[in-house]
Amino acid sequence: MLFVQKVGGTSVGSLERIRSVARRVLRTRQGGHRVVVIVSAMSGETDRLLGLAHQLSARPDHREVDVLISTGEQVAAALMALAIREAGGDAVSFLGHQIHVHTDSAHSRARIQSVDATRLLEVVGQDRIPVVAGFQGVDDAGNITTLGRGGSDTSAVAVAASLEADRCEIFTDVDGVFTADPSICAEARKIHRISYEEMLELASLGAKVLQIRSVEVASRYRVPVHVRSSFNEEEGTMVMAEDESMEKVLVTGVTLDRNDARITLRALPCRPGIQSEVFRPLGEAGVVLDIIVQNLPQQGTTDLSFTLPRSDLDAALTISRRVARELGAGEVVSQDRVAKVSIVGLGMRSHAGVAQRMFDLLAREGIDILMITTSEIRVSCVIDPKYGELAVRALHEGFRVGAESAPTERPCS
Repeated sequence: MLFVQKVGGTSVGSLERIRSVARRVLRTRQGGHRVVVIVSAMSGETDRLLGLAHQLSARPDHREVDVLISTGEQVAAALMALAIREAGGDAVSFLGHQIHVHTDSAHSRARIQSVDATRLLEVVGQDRIPVVAGFQGVDDAGNITTLGRGGSDTSAVAVAASLEADRCEIFTDVDGVFTADPSICAEARKIHRISYEEMLELASLGAKVLQIRSVEVASRYRVPVHVRSSFNEEEGTMVMAEDESMEKVLVTGVTLDRNDARITLRALPCRPGIQSEVFRPLGEAGVVLDIIVQNLPQQGTTDLSFTLPRSDLDAALTISRRVARELGAGEVVSQDRVAKVSIVGLGMRSHAGVAQRMFDLLAREGIDILMITTSEIRVSCVIDPKYGELAVRALHEGFRVGAESAPTERPCS
């Protein structure tokens, strides 16, 4: 079998940890499997490099920042290759441009467009272990690009897809994907198998185990992903195509995202296309919106609210105030801190009353809901941040998260 194994951060945070990972890679190799290793920078290195850039410039050029921070992965790849060699293996390191991880030109948040697996297959065919610097690629002009926080996960899954690998293993400092954040909910349990769709929802809602784009790539190319700890040999969580048994679990996970803000445009004129006029300049500025709620019109006007990452609040407020003036709307108000608590599960497709039950559980704790959004397998509520952890615990207990659906629940007809 061909395995792609990704390590980084605390997993390679010291030379001893790098040696430990090298021994683990060789144990996989000695088990008869071919291995390709993807590495991200040593723990804290990317932040250190970014700090240097910001000491020199308040707004450093994105292209030069990519050149700078990509060196963290270059160092880690070379050290890992050396460690594997010292442990008795035969390894060779590669940077993103050397195996031609082709991306677009969006510096600091580039998207992978293709991976040329030719060189990697040659090295694997020579019974050697390629060690690839994750997080980085190259655009059409030959510029170094980076993929954003957690981008090495995406590198690993994209390489696995290009190699048609049997499995992509993501080694982290946690034991897998949990039903909730264990630091918030003591009853959180490890999920042994989860569908791509559920993992995609969890990643987009604040679960930080996998970068969302890595899940998108895994889903598109049906790459089985095993999320597991680099500090023990226990089985972790398999992210895979759904099967019938997964729908027996009503709620698979509860997430909490405390990094959002909210903006409301008051007394917005009601006319066709007004929403487009509000959101177009925000989209052009790269502001990513999440939940959008429009109230019922009253006397020809309405209120329009939306949530967005807190980091984009200042820019979005400037744009929204300008747009409100141009459209003849009323005041623009904001909250710089809101929380979003969500439940996710394939079982929601076949059970009615899930949202109502969520609202009841929150109401019992005296938690007011500010905004609501749903999908086929997810319900999200925007609440005051001070109630975030209480909400997670109440929902986790109330839904018996991770357990099979109770027989008393009424299925959809």
